[in-house]
Amino acid sequence: MTSETAENILLSVRGLSLEVVRSGHRVVKDVSFDIAAGEIFGIVGESGSGKTLATRALISLLPQAIGVAGGAATYKGRDVLAMKGRELRALRGAEIGVVFQEPMTSLNPSMTIGRQLEEGLVLHTKLSPDERRVRIIDMLKRVGIRDPEGALTSYPHEFSGGMRQRIMLASVMLLKPALLIADEPTTALDAVIQRDVMELMVELTRAEGTAVLLISHDLPMVARYTNRIVVMEKGAVVEQGRTEDLLEAPQHPYTKKLLSSLPFRSETRRVDTARVPMVSARNIVVDYAGRKSLLKRGSPKRALHGVSVDIHEGEVVGLVGGSGSGKTTLGRTIAGLVKESGGDIRFQGRSRDEDWRDYRLNCQMVFQDPYSSLDPRMTIQALVEEALRLVLDLDGDARRKRALETLEEVGLGGDYANRYPHELSGGQRQRVAIARAIARRPRFLIADEPVSALDVTVRAQVLELFSNLQKRYGFSCLFISHDLGVVEQVADRVVVMQDGRIIEEGDRDTIFDNPKEAYTRRLLSAIPALDQNEKGGVTLKWRLEN
Repeated sequence: MTSETAENILLSVRGLSLEVVRSGHRVVKDVSFDIAAGEIFGIVGESGSGKTLATRALISLLPQAIGVAGGAATYKGRDVLAMKGRELRALRGAEIGVVFQEPMTSLNPSMTIGRQLEEGLVLHTKLSPDERRVRIIDMLKRVGIRDPEGALTSYPHEFSGGMRQRIMLASVMLLKPALLIADEPTTALDAVIQRDVMELMVELTRAEGTAVLLISHDLPMVARYTNRIVVMEKGAVVEQGRTEDLLEAPQHPYTKKLLSSLPFRSETRRVDTARVPMVSARNIVVDYAGRKSLLKRGSPKRALHGVSVDIHEGEVVGLVGGSGSGKTTLGRTIAGLVKESGGDIRFQGRSRDEDWRDYRLNCQMVFQDPYSSLDPRMTIQALVEEALRLVLDLDGDARRKRALETLEEVGLGGDYANRYPHELSGGQRQRVAIARAIARRPRFLIADEPVSALDVTVRAQVLELFSNLQKRYGFSCLFISHDLGVVEQVADRVVVMQDGRIIEEGDRDTIFDNPKEAYTRRLLSAIPALDQNEKGGVTLKWRLEN
């Protein structure tokens, strides 16, 4: 903190410690940092590092089981940890606003957007109903809602994830707080929408002079927008400083570990494209039935418009695009989970339908959320064995042996076999999902956003595991992701989708270094090009920017 900013400190945290009330176990230990007025300040770390708990303590939103064990936090010279009742309610929203990670759980599904945006203005201002309406409509326009007046009578479920986050941001900025706490505000969004939301947040906060406390495990995003950052591990601050300095020359081993876990471009592999493709989809059309009303059904919606793609033997094809581009629909159609309205899917040169059983044994899928795709009543070993039930040449003992061998391959040997999904972390559950998929030794794998919900270090571990397994067994893979940094690391070839159509495809290096389509350039401009240096740090260069 410089002498200039020291005179302008908005929030000062000193020695903040939190503990589990019953056991006395410290979950946040001696955390200290300062935020100046108008500054964008970042806190980074993996899940469980304590970054969210530390910031929730500032506005008394801790779980009942967690209590403050020591330290102080002053906002504009006032002790926020001692605030209660009316003083605390006046602080929340009006002085300190919060944008949470998942807007769908923050917005009330039974209330219209207009009523929810008006709540804060009713509580914290003396504006008339007409004045409140004018301010709300103006703010909705500023955050990019196309029909702000119509949005007032709409409900949260009628908007996409990106639009809901814009509405959440609007509700907070309506009160013009001096400090905005943004807790993983873009985690569930694709790269383009993520950048749009962040640019909007920065624009709004700068216009109002609002300071931002940005909490995230997305290091490149934090690096792009913050002035200074704090790195937390296991409840403690391990390093802090100017963002640029810390990324270029990290001092603590944990910071170096985080930076080394970012996705970097892998070596190019040669794939024989002259042979018959392992899987070939030709002119695939998918129509979803229209919404059904009381008297009739609406017109069908076309999700895929004659899409064609080939995946060759041993090849990893990255399928990228924004939310709603049709990439997951294409993956599920190729897997047979969605029925195509037109087109043809061939496996090793033959129609997929000629030997459907053989195709389904050789085509496996890894889903985005392993927790919802794993039966919570079954042990990990049973879940992997279940995938082998239809392999006729394996008896019960052989299935058990294969299941245990596969769990060892994905790093879940020992007593993990007898555990249940809820006893595993997110990364471990994704390893189970991968084990289920490869247990049959399939020829073709579809991975749908397999690492999007994971921390940076866990993501790196899962991607390394995936690459090692792909080299060992040589399966072809359609890798679906909105994270182009991940695709750059794993893919041999890249296919770009927009609005249900393929707009560009080519080898990985050509697409990333010389994209032709404006949409592809926009996708790539939202992620950095990373270069590791000899100090254990990274240099971030934003693509396609002069």
